[in-house]
Amino acid sequence: MSSRLPAQGVPTASDPVRRLSRRRLLRHTMAGAGALLAAGPLSGCASPASASGTSSLSVWDLFQGGDGMLMDEMIEAVSQGAGDARGFEVDRTILDWGPSYYTKLAMSAAGGRASDVAAMHLSRLAGYAPGGLVDPFDLDLLAEFGVTSGDFTPAVWGRTQLDGTVYAIPLDVHPFIVFYDQEAADAAGLLDSSGELAPMGSPEALLDAGKALAEATGEAGILFGHVTDTAQNWRLFAALYAQTGAEFTLPDGGPPRIDTDAAVRVVTFMMQLFDGRTNPNNLDYNSALAAFTSGRGGMAMLGEWELPTLKKTGIPLGAASFPQVFDEPAVYTDSHSFVLPHQENPDPARRREAHRYVAEILKQSLTWASAGHIPAYQPVLAEPEYAALTPQSSYADAAEVAVLDPPNWFVGAGSNFQNRMCQPLQSALLGNTSADKAVRQMVREADALLRQPNPVA
Repeated sequence: MSSRLPAQGVPTASDPVRRLSRRRLLRHTMAGAGALLAAGPLSGCASPASASGTSSLSVWDLFQGGDGMLMDEMIEAVSQGAGDARGFEVDRTILDWGPSYYTKLAMSAAGGRASDVAAMHLSRLAGYAPGGLVDPFDLDLLAEFGVTSGDFTPAVWGRTQLDGTVYAIPLDVHPFIVFYDQEAADAAGLLDSSGELAPMGSPEALLDAGKALAEATGEAGILFGHVTDTAQNWRLFAALYAQTGAEFTLPDGGPPRIDTDAAVRVVTFMMQLFDGRTNPNNLDYNSALAAFTSGRGGMAMLGEWELPTLKKTGIPLGAASFPQVFDEPAVYTDSHSFVLPHQENPDPARRREAHRYVAEILKQSLTWASAGHIPAYQPVLAEPEYAALTPQSSYADAAEVAVLDPPNWFVGAGSNFQNRMCQPLQSALLGNTSADKAVRQMVREADALLRQPNPVA
């Protein structure tokens, strides 16, 4: 079982497939992984553009539910010609989020039937760029359409490249943050003069915050769902480990380079924080979410993508970047980005339109921000409308200190790497192993993955 991600969602009654079909503006194909596999791998890779006319720009993504509907709005805006820009005819294909999406993306590129543009978690890029499954962006062409490297934070832009060549353009930053009950936080003395969560600054301060929140709520202090989850423990560990300033790298062939003393320090702190008394240590993702929304806890550690769900509950909701408790600020995150799936002989005119499409969609990302995502395109953050978005604007600085998975072909959102890192961390939080043994198991798991050959290298 895995925690929800911003790429997931449950299609609503206003199914975007039907809605946009009526408009005859966009042609959508909701293609579940099962249906794709049933149709056979090569037919699943057929270019949507070829089915609806060569003039359509084919776009693949994994946005469903609320995110999918927001992407509908953004595509509709650019298709009609936002501002003075020309419009597009877009042929959008929505695939199920998860490993099946990335398998189809790789197969389409390897088979020469790729879409013009596709969405990809930036943490996954290291599995695609080295094998030639995505093509580089022409930065001069992007600049012609008003997008340059200076429009992104260095922390995120630095992960778009392989050997100095840019292979991805970030749409958003979606960090692991803290949500809090404003009334409980106020009663616990955790807010600053502007009503925002005050800085923590030390592990002891966060431990004390949990105790104060527990006293304020009369129940739990900080909630964190991790049991049987395939990502949550890794997100928490990666955020805290990065704050120690230590490096965690995964060189091909292994062994992993990790500061085990820093890692043990982090896991020990995680065990202290979720001690099973002040802060529960045995919740799964949905239980933690339900406890927070019902007032049985003052703070929850979650991805920002839970914002739409939390706002519907009516609780006095605050949000902040993940608190700095160790030596330097760092927030674990990922980024939905655009890539150009590899095409053997791309048509220059279509490739130019692909660049223009990406640039125009980025300029629509104020719409995307309503779901809680931080627009990666910084000019949008400077707009007054973004500053007015609450609590989104409260954690926008997370993009400045974003930390993604250490790059290698087997890491990233929905990967087995995250799952294998979570298992020993779960055992530690449940009191079934020590911090030292958990870290040693993490090192062994990472080393085992590094010894596996890259299937697309």
